[in-house]
Amino acid sequence: MAAPPPRLLEGVRQALRARQRSPRTEESYVAWVRRFVHFHGTRHPSQLGPDEVAAFLSHLAVHEHVSSATQNQAGSALLFLYREVLDLPMDPPRAVVRPVQPKHLPVVLTRHEVQAVLAELSGTQRLVALLLYGSGLRLMEALTLRVKDLDPERKEVHVRSGKGGHQRITMFPEVLRSPMERHLVRVLEQHRKDVATGAGWVALPGAFGRKSPAAGKEFPWQFVFPASRIHSDTVTGQRRRHHLHETSVQRAVTAAVRRSRIAKRATCHTFRHSFATHLLEDGYDIRTIQELLGHASVRTTMIYTHVLNRGGRGVRSPLDALGPGGGR
Repeated sequence: MAAPPPRLLEGVRQALRARQRSPRTEESYVAWVRRFVHFHGTRHPSQLGPDEVAAFLSHLAVHEHVSSATQNQAGSALLFLYREVLDLPMDPPRAVVRPVQPKHLPVVLTRHEVQAVLAELSGTQRLVALLLYGSGLRLMEALTLRVKDLDPERKEVHVRSGKGGHQRITMFPEVLRSPMERHLVRVLEQHRKDVATGAGWVALPGAFGRKSPAAGKEFPWQFVFPASRIHSDTVTGQRRRHHLHETSVQRAVTAAVRRSRIAKRATCHTFRHSFATHLLEDGYDIRTIQELLGHASVRTTMIYTHVLNRGGRGVRSPLDALGPGGGR
C-alpha cells in the first residue's frame, strides 16, 4: 500500500509547529491524517470532502469501537488538515455515527490510599507523583516543566504546555519546597557537567529557539525532570537532554499501586482526579478547582462532585439511623 505524499505529512508537521502545538499533538495528528488517506485508498485529501471525513469517523465508531474522545481527536486532526494545511474551508461533518458508551466516573483514591501509593515510590518518580497529586498536573505537564516554571516563593507552578496549548498557574505545595530544591541542585550539577563536555542543550518551544538560540544552554530552560541519557538532535547537531520519559513514571506508579494492594485501577492520572476530589471535600469552590485543573468548561470539572454524593446524593441511609447491627 502506498504511503501518503511526504509533502502532505510534512505540511501538517510544519503547520502544527508554527502554531506551537505539542510534539504529542503532532504525532497524533500526523497519524490520523495517514490513516484517513489509507482508508480512502491513498487518494489525496484535496480530492475528498466532508462525506469522506464523515465516513472515516463513522468507521472508527462502528467498526473500531473507539471512544468519543478518540473520535473527536481524529475529527480535530482532519479539520486542521483541511483548514490550516490545504486551506480548504470545511465545517464539522454532521452525518457522523457517534460512539455510544456509558459515562465512567474517574477512579479516585482516598487520602490514606494516596499515602500508601506514595510510600511505595522513591527517587525522581516519587517527586513527580507528589507534584501530580499536590498540584493537580497531568503527567506530561509535570514532565515538560522547565526550571523557570517553578516559583516556590509564590507557591506557584506555571504550566505552559497544557492540554490544547493552554497556559495556567496552579499551586506549588509548601511541603515540596525542600525536596524540590535538593532535586534541582542535582539537576544543576548534571547540567554543568553536560556543558563541560559540549552538551547541555535543550529543545526550546516554538520560534523562541530561533530568536534566542543561546537560551537552549541556560539552566532556567532545562527540564525539571531531565532524561538520564543525552541524544544528538538530527537537525541542529546539538547534544541535548530531553525530559524524563513518561513510561518511567507510569511503570513505577503501576508497581507502587500493586505493592500497596489497593483494589483500584489507579494510574498517574488518578493523582489528578484525587487532587480535585479532595479539594472539593475540603470545601473549595468548583470554579477555583476548574482554574487549577485548566478545564475549559466547568462542566468537565463537575464530574468530581460525584464524591460529594456519599452514596445516595448525600442522604443518610435509614439503616444507619438504627444503629450498629440494625438496631439489635
